[in-house]
Amino acid sequence: MIGLCQRLHSQNYYQNPILKGFYPDPSICRVGSDYYMVTSTFEYFPGVPIFHSKDLVNWNQIGHVLSRPSQLNLDSVRISGGIYAPTIRYHNGTFYMITTLIGTKQGGNFFVTAKSPAGPWSDPQWLPKEAIGIDPSLFFDDDGKVYYTGNKKPINQAQETRYRQIWLQEVDLKTRTFVGERSIILEEGALHGAHNAEAPHIYKKDGYYYLVIAEGGTADNHAVTIFRSKNISGPYEGNKKNPILTHRHLGVNYPITATGHADFVDTQNGEWWMVLLGIRKYGGLHYNLGRETFLAKIEWQDGWPIVNPGEGKVLAQQLKPNLPEFNITQENLRDDFSSDTLFHYWNFLRTPRTDFWSLSKRKGFLRLQLGKAQVSELAAPSFVGRRQQDSSFTAETSLQFNPKKENELAGMVLMMNGNFQYRLEKILQKGKPHVQLIKRFKGVDEVVNTIAIEKGDLVMGINAKGQDLDFYIKQNGKKQNLAIKADGRILSVVNAGGFTGVYIGLYASSKGIASSNYADFDWFEYKGL
Repeated sequence: MIGLCQRLHSQNYYQNPILKGFYPDPSICRVGSDYYMVTSTFEYFPGVPIFHSKDLVNWNQIGHVLSRPSQLNLDSVRISGGIYAPTIRYHNGTFYMITTLIGTKQGGNFFVTAKSPAGPWSDPQWLPKEAIGIDPSLFFDDDGKVYYTGNKKPINQAQETRYRQIWLQEVDLKTRTFVGERSIILEEGALHGAHNAEAPHIYKKDGYYYLVIAEGGTADNHAVTIFRSKNISGPYEGNKKNPILTHRHLGVNYPITATGHADFVDTQNGEWWMVLLGIRKYGGLHYNLGRETFLAKIEWQDGWPIVNPGEGKVLAQQLKPNLPEFNITQENLRDDFSSDTLFHYWNFLRTPRTDFWSLSKRKGFLRLQLGKAQVSELAAPSFVGRRQQDSSFTAETSLQFNPKKENELAGMVLMMNGNFQYRLEKILQKGKPHVQLIKRFKGVDEVVNTIAIEKGDLVMGINAKGQDLDFYIKQNGKKQNLAIKADGRILSVVNAGGFTGVYIGLYASSKGIASSNYADFDWFEYKGL
């Protein structure tokens, strides 16, 4: 009976995060009984994954918003440049996604549209240069007007001053021009001299316009604050209970930290919920998974939202929303590369400009042509990767590759970015095949180990138990370790910086020299432990 009660209890609860791994800056909208959510992708392509749910807990990825090179130019974009903080909205049969592109010549703010959330989405509709700041959002008012919200630095302030002000202006989406006067609707956030007032979203409820923003930066001081006004252009009064959500007072050792960057949604049953980002640290104050997407309940009291009443924080386990369960079909964590297309969880590093990958040239295999670029460069290497989603995991791949020259290599990489990596590489050394493990820390390569191998198929593997990483190969029924308990902390954002999370990738390179050689990957498997 106890076991049955425990199962029934667990069936009524969900586990946070609802999107594990590098899925930051979530934005959500509802259409009837369907929910759609997008997140940031920075230098990875395709950009902006889009998910569908009916219960706010189980999410099925239905594609990417920016899936064509014509939509997203990430050529040579810097580490943690690219696509920042998208917002998704729906109005009169059309979906809108608005976002910021950072670190390119054509950077700035743009939006795309689609009739179906699965696409196809339009090419970018660039907004004029007056659309300054990051984290743009759109609000469709009852009178048909559309408003743009963004953030900016105070005028005549020092260059190092962070974004503090939130501005609003009517926008004509057909002509992509601003209308009327611009209003500074928030001068400094909830606190005097607030640090990083970002992610503004406006909602209308019971005659009030509510402005929700993020403050404190996207690390341990992150917070969600809220303001309201009877007039969309203000003045806005702050909630005396601000911030309505933060974990900064819980200390850096709390299991879930850096909570913020929220977006609200009301259900068809009258409940309110927020999606937001947070961080799960492990191995001390380190976090390799990046910023993840969490879900928290909202109740309205005296005209203001209360987050998880009685708790006031994001919970690891919580009662599910009052919605019918949504059974999703998970994409196979083992990829035998037998499909005509890559699973949605695979990404490229920057915009692919050549057909360096194929699922058709050898059926049942992922073929990667050796590219000149390496995974450490600000380029688009011959690389296909997926997110690390668990603090402990195993990942393996079967590689068939015959290096012909000593500059040719193929293998598996565990990377936070181009300067912080572990790479398992099959190479040619003195005319014989070897496997080497490279540790790259602060942009400097170190050969950890090199072992001679036989010709033929090769399995490469990573086993992570928290921050202890084992790297190994298997060949002809024999397992050989290249490293035991290598330090995973070198991949943490604490060391590597930036806004992304760790990827596990397959890649092939000729290190700057043209090559017609290729590597075939028979399968890849990821398992969270």
